[in-house]
Amino acid sequence: MTQLSNFDVQHVEGGKPIKLWTRGVPVDEKAHEQLRKAAQMPFVFKHVAAMPDVHVGIGATVGSVIPTKGAVIPAAVGVDIGCGMMAARTSLMASDLPDNLEGIRSAIEQAVPHGRSVGRGQRDHGSWGAPPVEIVDAWATLVERFDRITAKYPRFKNTNQLTHLGTLGTGNHFIELCLDTEQRVWIMLHSGSRGVGNAIGTFFIELAKQDMRKWFINLPDEDLAYFPEGTDHFDDYVEAVEWAQDFAALNRRMMMTNVIRALRGQIAKPFDAELEAVNCHHNYVTRENHFGQNVLVTRKGAVRAAKGTMGIIPGSMGAKSFIVRGLGNAESFESCSHGAGRVMSRTQAKKLVTLDEHITDTAGVECRKDESVIDETPKAYKPIEAVMAAQADLVEIVHTLKQVVCVKG
Repeated sequence: MTQLSNFDVQHVEGGKPIKLWTRGVPVDEKAHEQLRKAAQMPFVFKHVAAMPDVHVGIGATVGSVIPTKGAVIPAAVGVDIGCGMMAARTSLMASDLPDNLEGIRSAIEQAVPHGRSVGRGQRDHGSWGAPPVEIVDAWATLVERFDRITAKYPRFKNTNQLTHLGTLGTGNHFIELCLDTEQRVWIMLHSGSRGVGNAIGTFFIELAKQDMRKWFINLPDEDLAYFPEGTDHFDDYVEAVEWAQDFAALNRRMMMTNVIRALRGQIAKPFDAELEAVNCHHNYVTRENHFGQNVLVTRKGAVRAAKGTMGIIPGSMGAKSFIVRGLGNAESFESCSHGAGRVMSRTQAKKLVTLDEHITDTAGVECRKDESVIDETPKAYKPIEAVMAAQADLVEIVHTLKQVVCVKG
């Protein structure tokens, strides 16, 4: 491995190099192996970039940036298409919040459907039973393009789309109330394209695998199945994925609207919201120009960090989070990490971390402190300070946030 000033270079036999911003943070060997397989794809442009939160994912490594020419890999985008973050600063100060934050957490939980319940004949409590008028109106801005997609792929009609718009989901998705170093109150949330995005991602990943088998194309990993540009499936996937990314951004905006309303119901003092607002994807594909060429950039657990572009890098549910400004580093394809990155799988976390440890590590945060959230406990993640230090040449920190309320699905 070649050492350079801010990143290391790993040369890959029969493939493009990998540039890694991982100094001072642990990287699993399986993640290295997965990166090498992606770098062997013949249409990768210049190199693969690995962010400091890099860890094993399905299809492609989480925390990787894969630029391509002439093809797209659906599993590198994944099934939570357009997953990302939104943050908004309010005019409230810490002193405006009540001493006991339980009421605020409860109000947010009532305002935004979250989690998931499955059972015959029962409604998923993570979806809307009867979507409110503003959700129906927001859905109307997406429906024409959705109808064009479902005209070709009717299977997507029978998905949760309207009923999931403005809802949180499960896993590492969250809504938080945070304080910055000046004790100003921020709202921050993390979610994606929900049920409909999952259906789109899952279907096209399988379709790409079928195409590879049909054309007798051997891959280093079948999850790297791709659509070549110029084919119908490529065009259909790009259309569907762009729509799902727009759904995800709108999903976050609608949640933010409802969280602000919930907060106004708990705090009598009038306040402004969205004084500074950021809404960014971290699981997506887009067309960009790098090194003088037009390419498709797939960011799997990575945020765009073009010069001056604002982004969000959250820590775990007991750690700091950061509002950042991109430095436009060309070598990373103008990207940065999307969070701290896991060091334990969900299963490992449940086995290795005790409930007492979770309670200690989330001290001072109004959040769930039960065994069902241990897979998201702080010890399951890399230390966010080390992650930020490893990418000091990718972003500058504008605001440092610490959560005081955390709602998990």
